[in-house]
Amino acid sequence: MGNGHDQKRLDRNWDDLLQELRVAQTGVQILTGFLLTVPFSSRFDQLSSGQVRVYLAVLCGGVLTTSFVIAPVAFHRILFRQHEKDWLVEAANQCARIGLVLLAITSSGVLFLVFDVSLGGLPATVALVTALSAFVVLWGALPWWTRREK
Repeated sequence: MGNGHDQKRLDRNWDDLLQELRVAQTGVQILTGFLLTVPFSSRFDQLSSGQVRVYLAVLCGGVLTTSFVIAPVAFHRILFRQHEKDWLVEAANQCARIGLVLLAITSSGVLFLVFDVSLGGLPATVALVTALSAFVVLWGALPWWTRREK
């Protein structure tokens, strides 16, 4: 009986993870798609070499984030019907966590770049620190604190 209960729990956890990854995947794909078009804009050649490096870093971040968010789908395809649901849930959970961290860093980097191009270095740094702080509080500290209180 415990085995059936464990399987239902794994199925429920897997379904929850897939739903969360679907939400994240949409945002990641939009962000990465936008970043892929930037070099083809008329103002790209006006970026400083530092701004181009930031752009390339956030582009790589977007692609890396995409790989972590979509990896559980590849895991599932390869291990389909191999009775590895426990491993799939754990691996997908780790990929989701890493993907969210990468998404926070990449999104903050994009914000930095936009502010740097538009307003300069100081406002860009303020925007970066503000965004990273918001991600840390909302995606990290608040859930941790709530869990700790229970």
